[in-house]
Amino acid sequence: MGPQVEQVAEDRALPEKVDVVVIGGGIIGVSTALFLAEKGLAVALCEKGQIAGEQSSRNWGWCRATHRDLRELELSLESLKLWREIDAKLGIDTGFRECGILYAADDQKALAEHEDWLARAQRLVGRDGIDSRIVSAEGTAALMKGAARRFAGGIYTPSDGRAEPQRAAPAIANALRRRGVKVLTPCAARGIETPGGAVSGVVTEYGLIRCASVVVAGGAWTRLFSGNLGIDVPQLMVRASVMRTEPIEGGPDVSACNHAMGYRKRLDGGYTLANAFSSYSDVTPDSFRLFFKFLPALKSQFGSIKLGLNARFFEELRRPRRWPLDQPTVFETVRTLDPPPVASFNEAALAEFRAIFPALGGAKVAQSWAGYIDVTPDAVPVISGVERQRGVFIATGFSGHGFGIGPGAGRLMADIVANDKPLVDPHAFRLGRFFDGTKIVLDGGF
Repeated sequence: MGPQVEQVAEDRALPEKVDVVVIGGGIIGVSTALFLAEKGLAVALCEKGQIAGEQSSRNWGWCRATHRDLRELELSLESLKLWREIDAKLGIDTGFRECGILYAADDQKALAEHEDWLARAQRLVGRDGIDSRIVSAEGTAALMKGAARRFAGGIYTPSDGRAEPQRAAPAIANALRRRGVKVLTPCAARGIETPGGAVSGVVTEYGLIRCASVVVAGGAWTRLFSGNLGIDVPQLMVRASVMRTEPIEGGPDVSACNHAMGYRKRLDGGYTLANAFSSYSDVTPDSFRLFFKFLPALKSQFGSIKLGLNARFFEELRRPRRWPLDQPTVFETVRTLDPPPVASFNEAALAEFRAIFPALGGAKVAQSWAGYIDVTPDAVPVISGVERQRGVFIATGFSGHGFGIGPGAGRLMADIVANDKPLVDPHAFRLGRFFDGTKIVLDGGF
């Protein structure tokens, strides 16, 4: 079972017509709906399960600029600005706190990688554009209060923060309701009607919502959903495992990770822990369909991704890739993706945490869970219109970065839909980069 998510009241009463329908109730979907509504557009959001029921409640809760792929850096910085404002603006508590984030270097080689990233980031945004700094072994020890291990140093960003994944998207969704935005849940979208090549409405399990634009922010489901329209979104799912401890006295407030483990202090006094750079990828039919697009990523991450063939391969092999909109779909039969955690990954993370912080060795595991991360071949999201399908927009493939970047991505997506000046240059996030001959490059951000 996934973590307990704060509730958003159910509502299945469809509006007859809106300007934009947002499909997906994760942090990207609710943020997009928020900024569309702030532009004066009538918006409805459809979520097949519960708000933040999948990866938006299952991530670490980090909100960072540190070690972002440089193509995401400016958007990450803008997103942090929005995180700092959103609670006061909406009268909510997402749990956001500006705690700082540290990447600890186990050795000089890792420290050199941090120095290289910082130099490149400063060339992009200027020295005043980002407050990341290299810290010494002594500085790292001071930030990792109680650490028994000595690190070579690290990279630290004081303005990075954390929020509560089980709280944030539901809080925004409830605020949207109070502002008159239709948040429909559980309400599965079956597909999009496009007579004459333009969007005319979204067909849900409860009927039709007429609209001129649709934002597909379905996370791990986006490739399947978009495929019914003939839109190819090159995206796979990677299973990430996480745990939380019971509340415990003491311990560092700064969120941090090294090569093996990442942590953040929760508002309840416990810690969220995860294996920092290990993940599990179920082999599926799409693994073969997209093999050559993902080959650079596979080579780059060789050794950190564990591949497994299991029942999911056959489930997806049997699953229709096209379907009529007047019949029930998989989105109604599978309301929430809830995979089991990889026990060995969590056990390794916990052992590393206890080795670094022996005084916290008695911390008890309260819960473990897993979620599916939507990944693209270059680990950079798609935030884009669809060139040959007027009125359809895609926001997906956040590759494990979606929670922290969520408000900024939602603002950018709203700008693109409304044809307003974009928050940042969206060129790097266009869907077409995977089909126009652009070389697939992984930047090396973590």
